[in-house]
Amino acid sequence: MTRSTPCLFLGLFLLTACADDVPGGDIRADNLAQHLRVLASDAFEGRAPNTPGEDKTVAYISEQFERAGLQPAGDDGGWTHAVTLERSEIDGPVEASLHVAGDTRVFANGDDIAVETLRPGERVDLREVPLVFAGYGITAPELGWDDYAGLDVEDKIVVVLVNDPDFEREQPGKFGGRAITYYGRWTYKYEEAARRGAAGVLIVHETEPASYPWATVRNGRAAPQYDIVREDAETYHLPVRGWIQREPAVQLFADAGFDFDRAKHAAQQDGFTGHALGDAALSIGFKVKRDRIVSRNVAGLLPGTDRADETVILSGHWDSFGIGEPDDSGDAIINGAVDNATAVASLIELARVFAAGERPARSLLFLALTAEENGLLGAHYYAANPLRPLETTAAVLNLEMWSPDGPTHDISSWGVGKVSLERSLKAAAEQDGRSYSPDPNLEAGFFYRADHFAFAQAGVPAITIGPGMDQIEGGVEGGKAARADYFTHRYHQPGDEFGDDWDMRGPTADTRVVYRLVRTIADGDAWPEWDAGSEFAAERDKTKAARDTPAR
Repeated sequence: MTRSTPCLFLGLFLLTACADDVPGGDIRADNLAQHLRVLASDAFEGRAPNTPGEDKTVAYISEQFERAGLQPAGDDGGWTHAVTLERSEIDGPVEASLHVAGDTRVFANGDDIAVETLRPGERVDLREVPLVFAGYGITAPELGWDDYAGLDVEDKIVVVLVNDPDFEREQPGKFGGRAITYYGRWTYKYEEAARRGAAGVLIVHETEPASYPWATVRNGRAAPQYDIVREDAETYHLPVRGWIQREPAVQLFADAGFDFDRAKHAAQQDGFTGHALGDAALSIGFKVKRDRIVSRNVAGLLPGTDRADETVILSGHWDSFGIGEPDDSGDAIINGAVDNATAVASLIELARVFAAGERPARSLLFLALTAEENGLLGAHYYAANPLRPLETTAAVLNLEMWSPDGPTHDISSWGVGKVSLERSLKAAAEQDGRSYSPDPNLEAGFFYRADHFAFAQAGVPAITIGPGMDQIEGGVEGGKAARADYFTHRYHQPGDEFGDDWDMRGPTADTRVVYRLVRTIADGDAWPEWDAGSEFAAERDKTKAARDTPAR
């Protein structure tokens, strides 16, 4: 195993001695910048699946993987792994009107509400469907919590709150405080309502508990929607699902005879009981254009030496949202520079340096994944149809959203994974004189919003690695300000563009830490493990025999 000499930050610069053991002339900032310049350019049209932007993206990544020295690891000896998806898109205008207390009010899609559908069919046509309030839309038997207790929601539209009941409570309750659980994710709320036969769900959007602005919701719903192919799609998916802005929601409650803030407070208490929203009913209709498309993961392999059958996966999603609604400047291309061209650039550069040096003992599989923005679909498809066995996949190290705002003392991972990889990441950072910081924003639920989650559900130890917050030239406050500015003004918006003024020291140093982490795991004998209490440990234990090998 290659050993590195610990190095330290000195003033604004990292001592060059720390990179002496990285092959290929170290992680190069100019290489990362060039990949970003290409992938996040307008020519790639926002890298949406099933567009000319996908074709350009897949071709570029495949070419760069080959140039780096990887072997094709996809279908039939090629570079790509076909991912079959159901695609649905609203075709034409959305007509939506609220009927309550004898009055009718039009809801504007994109402004008041933002809706979509994944259910099979060519049209959504709901007429005066009753609205019911189901608190946070959670049924958690292990916590003694059921927002649907005694509430009939069949063929009704359910209005629910975003996040968990504990987010705004003064004292932590059954959901453990402000850190979001899976029950707080919008995907869960849709799935639970569908299990109960609801006609639809509207989640009340509030920026702080959602952790992103309305623009993020609007742009996401306006784009085509995708799902993996499901035999039970008719029952798995709601006829209509979406979000409602806080202001029209407050007015809706008031017109129905309720105070929104009081209703929200009641929903945070044990024993909450859901109820109808007076005589409020929603009519909503729109045409749907549906088809089945094949998108692609890109897969490149660096074979290992004495344990080539064991795999370490490095992943990052290549997709963004394509062309959306124009912003104030008239720009409609959501270039996805930070999210997530930064990770793909790092994957290509890591492939280069690993191929240039001594081969690791375990094989490295580099995966550029599709359709993350549509529900981690490329990752879920891979986990269901793996190119290499999951039981002997030692770890998945997923990369997300490096920061262009300057280097940091620390590096971080998303959420609380309860996995040994978090400690291994800490040790890798320390080799470069840096530190590891746990996710400072657990209430945002990032653990459930990145591709590693699909692998974790399949039992494979997995984390998503992201930038730290403690800027060398701004401290924690500077890091917080930069991150808040990004999520407000650029995240999932046309403003997420690459510029030559980007400070590439941060992505370069972070990619170097990932190199050290991968080298440690790929050359080590140990299998990364889930900690006691992890919800994924039991799934991993099912395949333990496949990893029981003689001591080396």
